[in-house]
Amino acid sequence: MSPVHYGITLPLTGVPLAAHRDLVRELPDLGYTDVWSAETAGTDAFTPLALIAEWSSELRLGTAIAPVYTRGPGLLAMSAATIAELAPGRFVLGIGSSSPVIVHDWNAAEFAEPFARTRDTLRFLRAALSGAKVTEDYPTFAVRKFKLERPPATPPRIMLAALRPGMLRLAAREADGAITNWLAASDVPQVRAEIGPDVELAARIFVCPTEDVDAARGLGRLLISSYLTVPVYAAFHDWLGRGEILKPMHDAWAAGDRAAANAAISHTTAQAPSPLAANWPERIVRIVVASAPGGSMDLAARLFAEQLTQRWRLESRAHAGLKLGTGARNHIRRGHTIRNLAPETVVLVVACVDRGIQVADQL
Repeated sequence: MSPVHYGITLPLTGVPLAAHRDLVRELPDLGYTDVWSAETAGTDAFTPLALIAEWSSELRLGTAIAPVYTRGPGLLAMSAATIAELAPGRFVLGIGSSSPVIVHDWNAAEFAEPFARTRDTLRFLRAALSGAKVTEDYPTFAVRKFKLERPPATPPRIMLAALRPGMLRLAAREADGAITNWLAASDVPQVRAEIGPDVELAARIFVCPTEDVDAARGLGRLLISSYLTVPVYAAFHDWLGRGEILKPMHDAWAAGDRAAANAAISHTTAQAPSPLAANWPERIVRIVVASAPGGSMDLAARLFAEQLTQRWRLESRAHAGLKLGTGARNHIRRGHTIRNLAPETVVLVVACVDRGIQVADQL
């Protein structure tokens, strides 16, 4: 089983690139292990990671994804080698075919044989990033006597953007993992079944942290109608079993009625429930307070518990202090489990960590 990582896609919309420094430095303390970039019509995939490599020595960095058509094979290898040099052992090169709009309409390249081009680029990059001189006639392109002048001491892992069984199996067979996009958390098991339990899977799950449900649903509808009408994503969601649910949206979009396409998206499609929420009401909430009974943290925890609709149990660990709170945080952050807990139990750790009393984490 591959380890669990928690990532965020940067840069954030509307935030200047240079203004991300403080956020990046805080991410490890917030539980994040990874920062991933994207490449459509905003920043390129590599420059933000060069900055982040200097701002943080802890975070793993990855492209999700760098298109295989919009750079020549040699330039793609050079860009990857540069970030691998800046962040040795911490860089993951995610590559993929992208889409006809990005490749052809915006970058004047031919979007042909996406599976074969991705496979051939993967094979070229494996050789080039190892420092070898590459002369090869691949089925979709040819390279003559290419050799990196600065091959990375630690070649980066290479992951493939993959949405359906063919590319997912290629990722499992020849790459170091697969990257999926535009899916719900409940879809991950179906994708995972194609690659097996030991291949890394990066799933970009879109969330909107807000109390304004109508605004979140409106944004969700706009994004869903814009992206899931793209042929590759439409086929992906057909495979996931949403063909009939999304058909009214596709019909309206094809007719040129964007407003009707947005309106055709149901609440359940725009707001997929978390699989963790399904059995939440039945789980016992165990609240562990890292202080003696009767103190301020104990009082705060009891006031919090009384607002819960679930069954709960409060425990005080008088001399645990920061060791309990930060220890539990680190276990959870790194994807570990805490021993001796019944699977139906939810644990909330209340401790004085960094900035006063807080409910530190949930397991």
